[in-house]
Amino acid sequence: MSCTVVIPTIGRPSLRVTLHALLTALRDGAGPAPHEIIVVDDRPAPGAPLPLPPPAGQRIRVIRSGGRGPAAARNAGWRAATTEWIAFLDDDVVPEAKWPARLAADLAALPPEAGGSQGRVSVPPPQDGRAPTDWERNTAGLAEADWITADMAYRRGLLAELGGFDERFRRAYREDADLALRAMDAGHGLVLGERRLTHPVRPAGFWASVRAQAGNADDVLMWRVHGPSWRRRAGEGRGLLRRHVLTTAAGLLALAALPAAARGRRGAAVALTAAGTWAALTARFAHERIRPGPRTPDEVTRMLVTSVAIPPAAVWHRVRGLAVHRRARAWGGTRAVLFDRDDTLIRDVPYNGDPARVEPMPGARRALDRLRRHGVRIGVVSNQSGIAKGRITAGDVRRVNARVEELLGRIDVWEFCPHDGGDGCGCRKPRPGLVERAAERLGVPPSACAVIGDIGGDVEAAAAAGARGILVPTGRTLRTEIARAPETAPTLDAAVDLVLGGRRRR
Repeated sequence: MSCTVVIPTIGRPSLRVTLHALLTALRDGAGPAPHEIIVVDDRPAPGAPLPLPPPAGQRIRVIRSGGRGPAAARNAGWRAATTEWIAFLDDDVVPEAKWPARLAADLAALPPEAGGSQGRVSVPPPQDGRAPTDWERNTAGLAEADWITADMAYRRGLLAELGGFDERFRRAYREDADLALRAMDAGHGLVLGERRLTHPVRPAGFWASVRAQAGNADDVLMWRVHGPSWRRRAGEGRGLLRRHVLTTAAGLLALAALPAAARGRRGAAVALTAAGTWAALTARFAHERIRPGPRTPDEVTRMLVTSVAIPPAAVWHRVRGLAVHRRARAWGGTRAVLFDRDDTLIRDVPYNGDPARVEPMPGARRALDRLRRHGVRIGVVSNQSGIAKGRITAGDVRRVNARVEELLGRIDVWEFCPHDGGDGCGCRKPRPGLVERAAERLGVPPSACAVIGDIGGDVEAAAAAGARGILVPTGRTLRTEIARAPETAPTLDAAVDLVLGGRRRR
């Protein structure tokens, strides 16, 4: 059973330990070797070389994902793979010596309806025998978590069906639970396997627990997508947000009542009551975190200070999540947008091979950035008959495309047809070849793509491939093309409204 191991990373030194343990197990013959190991470098820009051990005969392929977060990095990894199964590992775990053999056994034992297999995770206790710190207790919870990608294998077909991980989750938080819920909703079973690995507790800074409150925004996305019962379905507890809201409200009320307290007894009573409520709730929260231990001076200080900061931080990120995800829908539907290039993203300069003549269309950068923020992948599908006519070369087209990326940001996929109208190819729009190729490279079906262009051939190519077509007319668009188009929008921004809003309008 063919399998690829995908490991997203931001270059932490722990990556070397993870790969060393995996390669050592393979060198010692612990089961069949995976087809390949794909390490996804998710640093925003190239930096120091990744901490890779010697390959020891096992091929390691490194690809880049542009710093878009672990969900996008894992998607880049499985889309680059060709095997039936994709096994995801975090870059700070240590697979056991028999991990490859047990992975193969776990996958071979799965029934056909099973879409995924989770490994067993253990978190070592403190080596000095003391009680764990608050951070160590939180990390130890990974051993009981459901469907975490510290060690999770999925069928590649299932990932393609669901669109992979939801790239709106920009942190290593909730993206694994979201995918698992979507997989089970689609009727795919997820099974706990027998393979094991260790998840060491990595060092954390003084404010780590406060920074972790950013997850409250991700919880809003889970609520929007999966409904109010998502915590129960994902095996999560109720959480402390309601108490944090009350604590924060009491603190704000106490501060707001200070001017009134200086003017009279009633204001002083309000301020004292609110301050007392805030102090009592904060003390309770700090006590609950300090009581389990280890109660060292450093830990007690950390708990006292962060217990004051956590409630307002949690509330702030919750409010931020409500604003950012107010229109969020389930990951799926339109997962990629394929644009025509000339007169859609940039001004049309016939047979242009000069990057200096590239001029973006009004609103193009804004439209693309909106799609990126919503996790929608972007491609360009363009007829370039000037190559067949001898007016430009394929190299000229690529140089112009590179300039477009400089001005408009990263494009996930470029596809262009070098043929002329009479060549009888299958890629020149209005034929579907360009759309189909771009969708395949993005790892999504054409039905999950929208094609945005300025002439009838663009929307006809979309229809031929089974994609959604949206026409943004320009001065060269024929009236008959506008009349036949299934959807039109006056601007690129309005076309993106259609994609993100799910509404269809003429």
